[in-house]
Amino acid sequence: MKRKKTRLSDTHSSDFTRPSQLFGAHVFTLEEMKTRLAPKVWKNIVDAMQLHCPVDLQYANEIAEAIKQWALDNEATHYTHWFQPMGGMSAQKHDSFLAFNDKHKPIEKFSGKQLLEGEPDASSFPSGGLRSTYEARGYTIWDPTSLPFIWQTKTTKTLCIPSLFFSSRGHVLDNKIALLRSEKKLRQAIKRLLKYFKIPHKSVCSQLGIEQEYFVVNRQQYLNRDDLVMLDKTVFGTAAAKGQELEDHYFSSIQEKVLSYMKDFEDRALLLGVPLKTRHNEVAPAQHEVAPIHENAPLAVDHNILLMELMRSVAEEHDLACIFHEKPFAKINGSGKHNNWSISYDDKINLFDPNNGLPLKIFITLLVLCIEAIDAHSKLIRAAVGSASNDYRLGGSEAPPAIISMYVGEELEIFLLQIEKKKISKKALNEKSKTKVKTSFEIPEENTDRNRTAFCAFTGNKLEFRGVGSSSNCAFFISVIQVAVADKIQALLDRLEKKSKKDVDQQLLDELSLCLKKSKRILYSKDNYSKEWIAEAERRGLENIKKSIDAYEVLKEEQTQEIFKDILSKEELESREEILTQSYAKALMIEANLMADLFQTKILPAALMHQEHTAKAIALLAEAQVPFQAEQAEYLRNLTQKISDAITCNKELEQTLNQADKLTYEAKARVLGELAFVKMQLFRKRVDELEEIVDDKLWPLPKYKELLFII
Repeated sequence: MKRKKTRLSDTHSSDFTRPSQLFGAHVFTLEEMKTRLAPKVWKNIVDAMQLHCPVDLQYANEIAEAIKQWALDNEATHYTHWFQPMGGMSAQKHDSFLAFNDKHKPIEKFSGKQLLEGEPDASSFPSGGLRSTYEARGYTIWDPTSLPFIWQTKTTKTLCIPSLFFSSRGHVLDNKIALLRSEKKLRQAIKRLLKYFKIPHKSVCSQLGIEQEYFVVNRQQYLNRDDLVMLDKTVFGTAAAKGQELEDHYFSSIQEKVLSYMKDFEDRALLLGVPLKTRHNEVAPAQHEVAPIHENAPLAVDHNILLMELMRSVAEEHDLACIFHEKPFAKINGSGKHNNWSISYDDKINLFDPNNGLPLKIFITLLVLCIEAIDAHSKLIRAAVGSASNDYRLGGSEAPPAIISMYVGEELEIFLLQIEKKKISKKALNEKSKTKVKTSFEIPEENTDRNRTAFCAFTGNKLEFRGVGSSSNCAFFISVIQVAVADKIQALLDRLEKKSKKDVDQQLLDELSLCLKKSKRILYSKDNYSKEWIAEAERRGLENIKKSIDAYEVLKEEQTQEIFKDILSKEELESREEILTQSYAKALMIEANLMADLFQTKILPAALMHQEHTAKAIALLAEAQVPFQAEQAEYLRNLTQKISDAITCNKELEQTLNQADKLTYEAKARVLGELAFVKMQLFRKRVDELEEIVDDKLWPLPKYKELLFII
């Protein structure tokens, strides 16, 4: 009997839709706007998106009507101003389109005023002292740099208007405003740099690709652990017999259930215009990564926040839980949010690509200024990635240490050191990198390795910042990088433009040499995890800030305030220091309280029950006059001692918490970050020792072997 040949198309559903057809279907795109708006209105929005000008208020009603009609055509019933308050991911307050006309008949209405401005309660968001509780009023205002979109759940569709958030006094209360201002400052600096090098250009923008790492576990197992539900982290848990040591999970075949989940959130992300490109298993069991195509930095940040929210909500539908905490499980890899950053002009030419056809001096100048900016503001950069959760991750398992260093590849580092010593000819700087001349420096494609131990690595055509934590909103971090780099570009050009117009290439070489003399100290091509690097970094004068709380004070320093001029005021920077400090203290306080609660209500009763069962078994043997080994009695004594040790740890931790409770948040953060943290680590060790010997049937929490391997 002849077997029927199966075609590939037979194995797929008939409703298959290509990713390109899904992309942006739930977004009020420029193409959609063009069909619904007058040409002059459309042009105004395009200019506003490029930060050239604000939206003309006279067009507000026309724009609002077009957005409303589009939203209604897509079955949306409500609208919301979607914004990013400090200390969180996103926030929103939904309002219905329902209204009444002059004849008191129900209609759908959405005015220009409603588009432009909303009024959430500002006093309930963290403000770092910028607001008092009685000062409730805050405002959201439409951010035209990010397109309106429709958020869909199983039962609702809501029009979301990306917005900025500020107080009635004009204070910045969100993460986005500083990022947009930093983007504008960077563009101005790059345009000035291109003009200096006589490079014609029309537009400039940053490019950012955010690699998002995460864990996915069985939802029921997740719900059976209070620490995961409340903190996204296991406060107790001993390592499973098998972890990541076999290196068999990285890039391995993705489990069907997880792959189905990935496809679901990817499809929904595509509808929202999030250009996802890559998915794969990460190093640790149950760990994965998703990465997009690079976009302009402010838009990439918006899309990353949307993606995280999608991943969490879609996971529930698949009976899974998505975990973004930087170190949810001990003794295996944590999760980061690698920020791949570059700068391009005219939408296609990457200034970080040494093979972009431009003179090599442009690439080298920009790279040297980035090195100088990272070195000069290393403490600020450390503060920008700092959190209680990221402190657990930094320093191992493919996460960079707290020392801010930069990897550029050995060949490129040698070339930079030659510039420092002025051993490079001016002709070499003017050659294109692919030209094979003796004096030229040829950089082949993908010349650099990917040093996974460096905080920042040049990876061929971009800078990869590996210190950002997986749970964070990276808006402030990118703002810091862009402001710092822009400041160094402007300072260099100020110096160069004061010099004579003769021998400008030599003047440039002299300036680059001076920059490298100091900032080359952050360049390191070897293992950043090694003890040798810690000693070498100290010798070079580099700070090793292991606790984020020790970095936050930099936000109050004059140098930080100077580079953030016209971005964030002195008061706004200080407010961020206060918010970060409070968040740090609160996170550790919640963790410590969770440890005490879990131990007292679940773990200790289970351990005592196991102790009782063991004691009864030995007593029965003695009563029956059955010989038993001394090891059995020793086992009981050892168990009893471990229980006593854990009880002692719990008492000592509670005493520290009681003392810290009376302190200010800054003092509380330091006490918890230093004294309580050490006690928490010891407490965990004692409880994990109990987990290893208590009857598996009695242990009240899902173990790592269940969380990481049973999906």
